[in-house]
Amino acid sequence: MDRRFSVAPMLDWTDRHCRYFLRLISRHTLLYTEMITTGALLHGDVERHLRYDASEHPLAVQLGGSEPDDLARCARLAEEWGYDEVNLNVGCPSERVQNGAFGACLMAEPRLVADCVKAMRDAVSIPVTVKHRIGIDARDSYPELLDFVGTVAEAGCEVFIVHARKAWLSGLSPKENREVPPLRYEVVADLKRDFPERQFVLNGGIQTLDDAETHLHTFDGVMLGRAAYHDPYLLAEVDRRIYADPHPVPSRADIVEAFIPYVETQLAAGLRLNHLTRHILGLFQNIPGARHWRRHLSEHAHRPDAGILTLLAALPGHNAA
Repeated sequence: MDRRFSVAPMLDWTDRHCRYFLRLISRHTLLYTEMITTGALLHGDVERHLRYDASEHPLAVQLGGSEPDDLARCARLAEEWGYDEVNLNVGCPSERVQNGAFGACLMAEPRLVADCVKAMRDAVSIPVTVKHRIGIDARDSYPELLDFVGTVAEAGCEVFIVHARKAWLSGLSPKENREVPPLRYEVVADLKRDFPERQFVLNGGIQTLDDAETHLHTFDGVMLGRAAYHDPYLLAEVDRRIYADPHPVPSRADIVEAFIPYVETQLAAGLRLNHLTRHILGLFQNIPGARHWRRHLSEHAHRPDAGILTLLAALPGHNAA
């Protein structure tokens, strides 16, 4: 699988509607689901969590859990549903995730992570990857990170997606954990040097395609998170610049037009417009009309009667009040 450019799994953000929209902008970007816990799949509504539109490929599912058998069962479900990759979350520092004994706190238990990876790899034929930090709390030395990656690599993990910050498991909010610990890209570069047979995808603080192209000289891939969500049109140049795809770059208006049939289908299924438009508020970021677009959708899309006309009225340059 080509992992040169991907959009990060983001809880409450990268749902199926968001991913469908992002796919209209880039044909090749690898997309990830929100983190889905093993409990949600094993004891909840599998279809609600795993359904997606076929156009979303290439598509990976991110799982949260720490029980090898449960993760293996969930990985099998993901493969049955046609996902292209299963990723294990070993990077989320939120208290809710810690209380479930998974996420970033698993970096303290490399052998358990290795057991989880092995169980999933034994259960499926699709790739199993791990997303993690460069350390947690005071356990942030390079030898400790080497031990973690080496142990998980021995279990067969070939791809590591590394958020180039440590995580504090207490004292910082998830938002602060994305901003306060310093970025240390050089640490991930050292991992790439020390494990040349493994792939390393860099995550954390990457804001532009220029940044992404620079990092691709060192790493096997780059993963953008909030930068791609808040300014999704950033993806419009990805296919041409990263993948050398000669297809014309879609305009913002082209993307809205292509999104309309999907919106109509979802509205007919009973969704409200704001469940869809919340993901597209940044489409006109930094160009004239962006404020009107955001404000009109924010003020009107939640209404029970909001529909396609509401969406069209938000377009920059539209004369509707």
